[in-house]
Amino acid sequence: MAKRKAENRSFLDKWEAEYLFTYVKDKPVCLVCGVNVAVSKEYNIRRHYETKHHDKYKDLDMTQRSQKVEEIKRSLVSQQNMFIKATSQSEAAVKASYIVAAEIAKSARPFNEGEFMKKCMMKVCDLVCPEKKQAFSNVSLSRNTVADRTCDLATNLYDQLMEKGKDFVAFSLAVDEGCDASDTAQLSVFIRGVDSNLCVTEELLGFKSMHGTTTGNEIFEEVSKCVTEIKLPWDKLVGLTTDGAPAMCGKKSGLVGMVREKMREENCAGELTVYHCIIHQEALCAKALKMEHVMTTVTQVVNFIRAKGLNHRQFKSFLEECGSEYADVPYHTEVRWLSRGKVLNRCFELREEICQFLETKGKDTAELREQKFLCELAFLCDISSHLDALNLQLQGRGRIITDMYAAVRAFKTKLCLWENQMLQGNPCHFPCCQSIKAQISTAVFPCAQFAEKLSVLAAEFSRRFADFDAQKCKFELLSNPFAVDVENAPTNIQMELIELQCNDTLKSKYDAVGAAQFPRFIPDTMPQLRTQAAQMLSMFGSTYLCEQLFSSMKMTKTTHRRRLTDEHLRSILRISSAQSLSPDIDELASKKRCQRNACASSSDNAVITNK
Repeated sequence: MAKRKAENRSFLDKWEAEYLFTYVKDKPVCLVCGVNVAVSKEYNIRRHYETKHHDKYKDLDMTQRSQKVEEIKRSLVSQQNMFIKATSQSEAAVKASYIVAAEIAKSARPFNEGEFMKKCMMKVCDLVCPEKKQAFSNVSLSRNTVADRTCDLATNLYDQLMEKGKDFVAFSLAVDEGCDASDTAQLSVFIRGVDSNLCVTEELLGFKSMHGTTTGNEIFEEVSKCVTEIKLPWDKLVGLTTDGAPAMCGKKSGLVGMVREKMREENCAGELTVYHCIIHQEALCAKALKMEHVMTTVTQVVNFIRAKGLNHRQFKSFLEECGSEYADVPYHTEVRWLSRGKVLNRCFELREEICQFLETKGKDTAELREQKFLCELAFLCDISSHLDALNLQLQGRGRIITDMYAAVRAFKTKLCLWENQMLQGNPCHFPCCQSIKAQISTAVFPCAQFAEKLSVLAAEFSRRFADFDAQKCKFELLSNPFAVDVENAPTNIQMELIELQCNDTLKSKYDAVGAAQFPRFIPDTMPQLRTQAAQMLSMFGSTYLCEQLFSSMKMTKTTHRRRLTDEHLRSILRISSAQSLSPDIDELASKKRCQRNACASSSDNAVITNK
């Protein structure tokens, strides 16, 4: 009996032609009106057909009925395709708005730039592809939409970082503080994490607005929130790099001291390694030369030329009349790392033209023409050029701390060489000095004085980079593990280090891929070496990323955009600084589609309820 009942409720293919029904999702559906029948029984299907559609289709024979069924099916498929196409176009429009919002954020443009871009797009569309005008029109780029999209993109990046953080075996932080156009203190915190595969992720962890004071305790509270919110354990924190300010470096009330105290409270086994930004220290080392009197004179000359519009115009015209290679002199900006070297070199190259121009203005140029001043200017130009070259070596994303330390060591060695050569009266690596020395007598050129300054500079480098020198053994484990003396290595890795150094296959791999990529090929049978490599790879050598972010902040939050909210500023900077991660626009667009579907379902339910 049960078997016969089951058979009676099975949909039969012949019912399509007889009653104009089809079977969709386990339910019989009328092809004419779209009504579905609850129970798949012939009686129910026949009853619906005879009461609703029999009079209209009674004159059709079976062949005509079959043709009618196929015609209705094709019509339904066409309608479905139309809806699918509309959905696809709508989703493409949402994706396009996300892509444009990301580009606006990266270029530090205001949110209402989207409206201008849409106007341009529509005008281009009218000429190039007018049939696509509606598709372009569907892309929403209003100010509010771009602002919302920007926040969505930033949230997506943060979620990805949080997901990646679950796999970190070691991470370090770079922390710096600056002010925006509205004089609000902004704290930037970057994270550099290394996972079990020794892949490095370097991203903005937090950007916090501090509207009150910026004491060490308050900075620590914000940094602690950043680490806690992303759910990272404190025992995996291995390094902290700051700009060297007292609020950062204080051993008790500074950020460094409080982070160490927090790690003790969390019973962390590892020791926190703290660094003062290499680039900041390199800039501070240059002050040991004590040649501010030369820089002051140069700055005064440049300011006289550039401060007044008339002088500036006349000077540029004068250079043009002289057929000079250069068209102008740049301003000196103290906060720009490379500004000093550029100004000095330009003034040295244009020293004769500058003197002639100043004389036409009735200015005394005796000091500028003194041999002593010219020798000091030449030396300061050359040493600034060398320092700028080192500065450029230390800049950039993804820099490994061992490579940065190697660049500093190389510069210290160069200083010793230059000192010896200068004592011998051979400034072969100082082209400006060579030029001046050729113009004056050798006896007048103060080689001994400049050699002494090079010696002072070398001593300052050794003093300031003593904390890096203390980590030399650990650095060598990453940069060249095959040359490390096993007896000087930490005892917990000595056995694995011997196995590594005796493995010819790994030595060949090291020679092939280099020091930066080699740690990924250390086998899992050497866990201590892999952990050591992960800790070194995670170290920040400088706060370059923070400084770069502050530059982006200055371009984003200008005097014309002072009302930009903290949330929007944070979202823009997270997008513009993203490097290891990229927003998942497909996921964001699919979430928007789900929201629309949910809203549509709610509307339908409301209509049904009202009825």
